[in-house]
Amino acid sequence: MWWKVLLIVLLVGVIVVLAAAGIGSLRWKSRTASLLERLEAAQGNFPSQAYDPAQLEGLPDPVARYFRTVLNPGQPLVKRAKIDHFGTFNMNLEKTQWKPFSSHQWVAVQRPGFVWNARINMMPGLAVRVHDAYVAGKGILTAALFGLIPVADEESTREMARGEFMRWCMEAVWYPTVLLPGPGVRWVGVDDHHAKAVFTDGDLEVEILFHFTSDNLIDRARSESRGRMVNGKALPTPWEGRFWNYSRRQGILVPLNGDVAWILPEGRKTYWQGRIESLAYTFSR
Repeated sequence: MWWKVLLIVLLVGVIVVLAAAGIGSLRWKSRTASLLERLEAAQGNFPSQAYDPAQLEGLPDPVARYFRTVLNPGQPLVKRAKIDHFGTFNMNLEKTQWKPFSSHQWVAVQRPGFVWNARINMMPGLAVRVHDAYVAGKGILTAALFGLIPVADEESTREMARGEFMRWCMEAVWYPTVLLPGPGVRWVGVDDHHAKAVFTDGDLEVEILFHFTSDNLIDRARSESRGRMVNGKALPTPWEGRFWNYSRRQGILVPLNGDVAWILPEGRKTYWQGRIESLAYTFSR
């Protein structure tokens, strides 16, 4: 009977998909573990340190007020962070194709770096795995259907490394002790609600403009020039993140919600909207 043949074909198809998903999951886990090993290998010794309000001397007023609000005196400095998100990702800025995602992100601060491991559900039973990372000064972006079939694998150019480092800098609102003045960051005042942070890692340098609310919190961060891939080329484009819903986690006041967008001539094009599901720090002591 024809229906028996159809049933067999369907069953074979399901088995093939399940096998591909299983093999892909194992391979993806191995790649994630390799990235985390490289992230850890890039870290040096992190001495026991804590936030001292005396560090705020000479900082622009909105920056000093921010630290007094989000940190408590004696707060140990963040050494690592583990962040779990869920939200939606826009797969096409022109047609607007929002897809749900969940992700795990590991952050290191001694040598700036992160690994974002995401699962984007394209449709029931069809997921794309994504690694977006900045490790030992290199930018990494790979994506694979089922974690097995490559759909993106961008080469780590200098512009890509700069863009991934910029992401680490903008997301510092989630691990704000790295924003304290030191060898890798300096602050330049702009006005009573804005200040610019200049970050360095090796020979990379990026600038982020932060906006501070009347409650002394950061609600926006912006770069005027991040490389956006257009027809295979990185086009310098304004890039902005927004943050809200602050809550205290392990003594630190951080935003739990955020979105990220390209600022295009036709308007703000949001491509990431997320919420922190869990956040855990490893401190310097």
